[in-house]
Amino acid sequence: MSEASFAELLEDSLVTIHNGEIVEGTVIGVKDNEIILNIGYKADGILTKNEYSNNTDVDLTSEVKPGDTMTVKVLKVNDGEGQVLLTYKRLQQDKMNERFQEAFENQEVLTGKVSMVLKGGLSVSYGEGRVFIPASLVSDMYERDLSKYQDQEVEFVLTEVNPRKRRIIGDRKQLIVAKKKKMQEELLSRIKVGMMVEGTVKNLTDFGAFIDLGGADGLLHISEMSWGRVADPKKLFKVGDKVNVMIKDIQDTKIALTLKLEENNPWKNAAEKYQIGTVVTGKVARMTDFGAFIELEEGIDALLHVSQIAIEHVEKPSDVLKVGQEITAKIVDFNEETKKISLSVKALEIEKRNEAADVEDSEEE
Repeated sequence: MSEASFAELLEDSLVTIHNGEIVEGTVIGVKDNEIILNIGYKADGILTKNEYSNNTDVDLTSEVKPGDTMTVKVLKVNDGEGQVLLTYKRLQQDKMNERFQEAFENQEVLTGKVSMVLKGGLSVSYGEGRVFIPASLVSDMYERDLSKYQDQEVEFVLTEVNPRKRRIIGDRKQLIVAKKKKMQEELLSRIKVGMMVEGTVKNLTDFGAFIDLGGADGLLHISEMSWGRVADPKKLFKVGDKVNVMIKDIQDTKIALTLKLEENNPWKNAAEKYQIGTVVTGKVARMTDFGAFIELEEGIDALLHVSQIAIEHVEKPSDVLKVGQEITAKIVDFNEETKKISLSVKALEIEKRNEAADVEDSEEE
């Protein structure tokens, strides 16, 4: 047989391949940056590290060894140096696109790892595929900084699968909304007015605190934080505090909370403690033109009318009193129904004067 005839027979025994074709190959060499395969063609196939996986940290020498068989896709029959360029990654991506399409049609919940935080959202790795979750679909609330999601496992559903445009779009928001709705329904089904529940302070405002009850937020209004006056909720609570509160009211999905319990109601025994004629001591809490309100204890204020501040005429309370000043006065009126107590320093001073006069008269006798 002539040398030409042998070459022709050898040529005929080799397969013919085309760009895009899927072929089987046997690993004949592994380097740090490429895998060499015998694909039954006149030239060996070269599978670079970049075309093996999206993972730039992958160690090819630990992934495959000589003798292993691989299914790959032909990228270019001749790379200009007589070698065949192959891809394993893109073949897996083709399979992933089929997987994504199936998940999209079934609205399946997928879990992937956030590989990159981008300006407009998150890039999530799922197998050999990439899913983009726009910033508006990452959460059910606006988040300015998405960096906390880096390297985190996240759940999502697919809302668009378009491999040609490389658009695989995920949505995490609808899962969060659905989960919260379910938790809210479960919470509302088991709570009732008058029940004590534990919650976590989620947010503080000038008018109150929003308490996370594990499924829904309840509002603890500033007027329900104490039987006494509260000027600033932030002086009583901080975000993250655990609190035990009572369900005061439920209107649809709105939950009103309170810390004003009957057991700690200062008016519970007020009729015994603050009988008319009793001398009490308190501090000036606030003033108006018609009088000063004296705090006898937390939750119980009494009115010291301007006409009862002193025996002498007083034009306005601020002329002789200041907030925080301690005052001793006599209770001259008590109304449990309206929860009003009236005080008089004037009556106490008159009483003291009369007592002093009686002592003086008795000494003269």
